[in-house]
Order: sequence, then structure tokens, then C-alpha cells
Amino acid sequence: MRGPRGPLVRGSPAEVVRWGVPEPSPIARLRPKKAFGQNFLVNDGAIRTIVAGALGSSAPRLLEIGPGPGVLTERLLADGRPLWAVDLDPEACALLQQRFNGQAHFHLLQGDAVRIALPVGEPWSVVGNLPYNAATPILGRLLTEDIPWDRMVLMFQLEVAQKLMGEPGTKAYGPLSVLAQLCARLTRLAKLGPGSFRPSPKVDSAVVQFEPRADAPTLAERRPLLTVLHRSFAHRRKTLANNWQGTLEAEALSSVGLTSALRAEAITPSAWLLATRHLLRQHPEVFPS
Repeated sequence: MRGPRGPLVRGSPAEVVRWGVPEPSPIARLRPKKAFGQNFLVNDGAIRTIVAGALGSSAPRLLEIGPGPGVLTERLLADGRPLWAVDLDPEACALLQQRFNGQAHFHLLQGDAVRIALPVGEPWSVVGNLPYNAATPILGRLLTEDIPWDRMVLMFQLEVAQKLMGEPGTKAYGPLSVLAQLCARLTRLAKLGPGSFRPSPKVDSAVVQFEPRADAPTLAERRPLLTVLHRSFAHRRKTLANNWQGTLEAEALSSVGLTSALRAEAITPSAWLLATRHLLRQHPEVFPS
């Protein structure tokens, strides 16, 4: 490997890379704001990886979350598919309008990606360098609401990516692991060091690709599943019987396939889904109305 201005040497998908995009860059025209969790991607190899992943989907529409100065946007628009970009930062939106408003297939939505109304219609290929302070709720929305997507290629803080891909019995395994793995097949495309961003964060990051599973839980099952998971993982060192104390007895847990003496981290995603389905039928009272 060569220095920061050298060419990208292809290696393993998880290789840490730090090459920057050439100057002058639109990044220099936008002031990053800590309140919006902005760390702009400048690693050209990572940019190409993300764009290639997103455009590898057959979805007829593109949805970019947190485009910032539009480094990904520019390359996504070159594909020709309609692209909707969602950003909360008024300065970023002004720059994006200035750069891309002349392209008829570019559509800008200013607002919070956690709650902004999205156009209904055909499936999306979703792409984004997600702000660290909102990445989990944004992903939660994409996984639990009626937002059709064919593929998602998203950047997370490395710790969040590790939780998404956490395996039963490990510290990383938790509610986010279960929901994500039941809804999608996950692939880590790249691991990035702080030097891949401006300003440089204090943590590593990772790009994760999501492809929907044919056997995913129905939308109606996903929020109840999270209710079960959050109750069961509330105190990781306690058994299921202790976490459900006062709500369900040990016998009731066992009847839906949850061994009350186990800790939540020992139970596989498929077992969580089956238990949630049984609870919905047998104990609907445990779910918020």
C-alpha cells in the first residue's frame, strides 16, 4: 500500500483504507456540524464500493440518506435512475440544490430521515453514510416500516456494524442483531479508519450491505418482536425468568419455546421469531396496544 494520495490496492473486503478524494472537493464548501453527526466520506475506494453496491440492485429508485455535500450523490445520479436525497442540514440542502437541481431525476427532501414522509411506490435501493447519532433509529425505521427496499448499503460506526452481525453467545449479540438478521442477509463490504472522513471521527466505521430475506418476519410481527427482545435483553446478565418477572411466569415462557433459565444472548434469531409468534397468539396482553 502507498500513502494517502496513492492508488487503492485491492485487498480483503475488511481492509482498512484511507485514501482521499481529489481536491477541490465539494466537501470543502460545507461546514460539518457536530449536532448533525456529520463526518464526510473522502475515501475514494470506499465511495466506489458503496456506489457499486447500491447500483448493483435492480430497484427502479434510489434513496440516499444523509448526502451531505453530495459525493455519493454525484456518482449515483450518473446511473440515470430517479434519486431522492434526504438531509436535515439546511446548508447541505442548499449545496445539493445548487449542484444537482438541473438534473430532472434528482429529488431533494429536507428533514429528519427518522420520520420524514417518503414517496410511496416501487422498491428502493437505499444508500447512505449515516450520521452516527441517528444511524440506529434510521435503520430501525427501514426495518420495521412499510418502506419497500431491494437492497441497502449503509455506513455505520464499527461497533454498530458488529452488533448487526453479532452471533448468539457473544457480547455483540442483541436486539439489533436479531431484527437485522431475520429481515436481511448482511455482508460487510469494508472497514474504514478515521482518516477516511473529514473531520476524522474517533472510531472506525464499516459499510454493511442488506439484502431482504424471503422468510423475513411480516411487518406486523417486527415491532412485537422488538418488544420481546428489549424485555428479554433488559439485563443481559439475568435469566429470561428474571427479566420477565411480574409479566410472564417461567412456565409461560417455556410454553412459547423460551427456556426461562437461559440468558437472552443464548437464543437464536429463528427461535426469537417463533417465540414472538406464539406470544402474539397466547399472551397478547404483553404487547402495547
